[in-house]
Amino acid sequence: MQRRALNPWLLAAAIGGVLYPFAVYAGLTRSGLTFLRPWGLVAIGLILIGLRLFAMRRVAGHALPTGFAVAALVLVALLALDGEIAAKAYPVVISLAVAAIFGCSLIWPPTVVERMARIREPVLPPQAVAYTRGVTWLWFGFLLANAFVAAILGVWGTLSQWTLWTGLVSYLLMGALFLGELTWRHHLRSRA
Repeated sequence: MQRRALNPWLLAAAIGGVLYPFAVYAGLTRSGLTFLRPWGLVAIGLILIGLRLFAMRRVAGHALPTGFAVAALVLVALLALDGEIAAKAYPVVISLAVAAIFGCSLIWPPTVVERMARIREPVLPPQAVAYTRGVTWLWFGFLLANAFVAAILGVWGTLSQWTLWTGLVSYLLMGALFLGELTWRHHLRSRA
């Protein structure tokens, strides 16, 4: 199996995405960081979306860049509402865009998870394809729930609650979901 090189643009976008909630918190609570006031933060969010688009241009064909382009347009449209809410929109937009990608793959298979599984095992038995479809549904639901919680906290929660959710809790839950699914998959394989 041939390993793919790590995409530095995607890595930069991922690191930026993880750090973004903390930049929002610092920008909205520290008086000396006026360049990070809402519009600067929105600009950073748009740059991160642009990085993702640039990084994924050859990876996923047309679906992924289109999803992120739509996400960027939604973020720009939020500028008309309120700068602080628009600054908090980035995690919501990213979760919705990735959920859309997972959802589209459920409508037009193969699913995202099946594609990833076929990298390691090009020939999957029917039960494995069904399993990957279920895992795709699981991630789709998680991403929608994550977007919903981040949006609720962004509009009605405190800045601290939003930062805690988008900067830590959601990543811990993603990691737990990933590790839980991996453990369950190994358990199923050992029973087969």
